[in-house]
Amino acid sequence: MWDIFQEIMNYPFLLRALLAGMLISICSALLGVSLVLKRYAMIGDGLSHVSFGALALGMALGFSPYLLAVPVVLVAGFFLLKLSDKSGMRGDAALAMISSSSLALGILAVSWGQGVSTDVYNYMFGSILTTSRLDLILISILSGVLLLTFLLFYHKFFAISFDENFAAASGLKVTWYNMLLAALTSLTVVVGIRIMGALLISALIIFPALTAMRLFNSYKAVTWASLVFSLLGFLLGFFASYLFSTPSGASIVLANLGIFALASLLAKVKPLWKKSAS
Repeated sequence: MWDIFQEIMNYPFLLRALLAGMLISICSALLGVSLVLKRYAMIGDGLSHVSFGALALGMALGFSPYLLAVPVVLVAGFFLLKLSDKSGMRGDAALAMISSSSLALGILAVSWGQGVSTDVYNYMFGSILTTSRLDLILISILSGVLLLTFLLFYHKFFAISFDENFAAASGLKVTWYNMLLAALTSLTVVVGIRIMGALLISALIIFPALTAMRLFNSYKAVTWASLVFSLLGFLLGFFASYLFSTPSGASIVLANLGIFALASLLAKVKPLWKKSAS
């Protein structure tokens, strides 16, 4: 394993991919706990489809894909919250509507252009090895902002994740913090789609949180365990992809699936692992 790590250190593009993947894994894990608890587990999947539609449309129109995708996905995240709150439509129904519409727009944009180019393929299925220096800088900035925000508003996210009504009655600005959570998720999806692809990015958000919840009950324990499982799943998938020349996104998802299966088995064999500390 150490020999493989030394090989990776000798290639700048592999090192950029490793660092970018680890940072996105951290961001996804921190957001995933609140999203799963709020029953918005598939928001990453929906917003990734929105992101793909915006990226494909930007390429078809000759714009910078990210310059178009970031504001579009941010608006979509806010619109999803408002649609669910104001119209009485369930969050999953609103998510399905936005997701399918955006994916259809992206497919049309691809057909208007020159078909499925390499860039479009990478956005759909991910291509971690094409991570550029600019991508790494953007991911580093996003990770720093997200970590700082999460630490500053840790207790607020805890409150809205478990009981929004009680949090609102306590004077907490629930709508504002929901919008902040949606904004952070949107930015993570837009940046992470280059690594995992539109079809797989949601797995990086969902699996670590679900795995942690199999072993722990407290919010703090689940959050930290989710972060550890997310990094472990990424590293196992990344090294497996390097060793066996398999697609990186699929390898990372399957590694997370394996960890989830192991945690589920361990939860049945060792139920005392579950803790109820706050």
